[in-house]
Amino acid sequence: MTYSNPHTHGGYSAGHPWYYLLGGAVLSPKQIREATRQSDYKGYAREDIYAADKKAEPKRSATLRAFREKFEADLKQDLRFYRRMALTLHRYRKQRGIAETPVCSDDIHMAMSLKHNHLVNDFAHLILIDTLLNQQGDLFGI
Repeated sequence: MTYSNPHTHGGYSAGHPWYYLLGGAVLSPKQIREATRQSDYKGYAREDIYAADKKAEPKRSATLRAFREKFEADLKQDLRFYRRMALTLHRYRKQRGIAETPVCSDDIHMAMSLKHNHLVNDFAHLILIDTLLNQQGDLFGI
């Protein structure tokens, strides 16, 4: 399953550097999370997460919770960087504007697209893990 982003600008999705180069809006984390949820994308680590889900209890729950902690930590770090890059992009655009003949050579556009994609994967993993933990095998958190 590939991630399909409903947020586009100039024919590019928010996961592509040209989206930002051409003036695409910086999406909020809530918008990214919701787009990820709607896409049903499971993230790059989905096979490892599904393998953990097949383990017998209590190993299943412990492994899924360990994955959850890791991806929550990743999300927090990625959010901090994403916010810094969004501010840098805002300052960049204020200083330089949007080029009439764009050339994607500035790192800020690549950094924004990469961090957007990191957030997509973080959210996808957390959504998948939460879904699995809410199934009967871990219904009471035992």
